[in-house]
Amino acid sequence: MKVKVDRELCIGCGLCEESCPEVFALDDEGKAYVLPDADLEACDLEEVANSCPAEAITVED
Repeated sequence: MKVKVDRELCIGCGLCEESCPEVFALDDEGKAYVLPDADLEACDLEEVANSCPAEAITVED
């Protein structure tokens, strides 16, 4: 499974980090990114992606 954040679309609302801190964090610019040691099984990534207001998160099998 792969999860990506499109930094061009990200508005830095922090919802992904709040929903799944095992996978997402915000950087110094306030943009979300996927943690290098992310536990992709820790949460429902499809749900997190669907809740992103900027549609910046994609999940691939």
